[in-house]
Amino acid sequence: MFSHFGITVMHLLGRLPLAWVRALGWLLGCVLYALAVPRRRVAQTNLRLCFPDKSEHEIKHLTFQTFVHFAQAWLDRGWLWHGSPEVTRQRLTLSGAVRELQGAEPVVIFAPHFVGLDAGWTALTQQLPRQFTTIYTDQANKVLDAWILTGRQRFGQARLFGRVEGVKTIVATLRAGAPLYLLPDMNFGLEDSVFVPFYGVPAATVPSLSRFAKLGRAKVVPVVTRMTRQGYEVQVMPSWPDFPSDDVAADTALMNLRLQSFIDTMPDQYFWVHKRFKDRPPGAPAVY
Repeated sequence: MFSHFGITVMHLLGRLPLAWVRALGWLLGCVLYALAVPRRRVAQTNLRLCFPDKSEHEIKHLTFQTFVHFAQAWLDRGWLWHGSPEVTRQRLTLSGAVRELQGAEPVVIFAPHFVGLDAGWTALTQQLPRQFTTIYTDQANKVLDAWILTGRQRFGQARLFGRVEGVKTIVATLRAGAPLYLLPDMNFGLEDSVFVPFYGVPAATVPSLSRFAKLGRAKVVPVVTRMTRQGYEVQVMPSWPDFPSDDVAADTALMNLRLQSFIDTMPDQYFWVHKRFKDRPPGAPAVY
């Protein structure tokens, strides 16, 4: 269980050279790969479904790399949330179409579930002079919950909406010019989801990217964060001119299709340990 001792350890990790942190992350990833057998099977199932042409050896190697990058990204929160601001800025490179996030135009940021999600959020809130918002799910462990909330609000005027706050407040803030950092590419249950292809497999997907963009009268800007040896590269991509449309399901399918092109450049950094295909269309067999 995460505790005050765990937070103290993260404080200490924030002072170490990055190479040391990544080496410790590699060791932790090896341990998790060996011990977290149910999650290892989930990741392997996801990869087999999404990459049927890969050999079993390739699937196992990708799974191992996924656990390593997951562990390294978790330990990186030590310097993201407790390291000096100068070190944090030095290790986070903001690149691409950064102009898309300047000004006061309403923006929904499509932030897929790569391991560098928190690094991307930190880079935006530290380096750009806007108030960024995101949606947060409370953690059962209150010590962990408080630590995450404090870390994600470290820089700028970051605002985290609880899911109980409702859509109206989020949309009003979005229309007022605070970009929404949105993570819609997971299975959040059948309620309000649509089945659209993800690597050719029907996946229950919330159409929140399309809906928030339409309700907020906002453009959609993808932000993809890649782990590197120097830290993270946070790439801001051009806004999607054809999004949203009048067809929510078609928008959501397009989101998944474009997400695949991002994943294909770094499949070992995607969050494959999540049960992406937990909910299945009527009559389809369970995969886990």
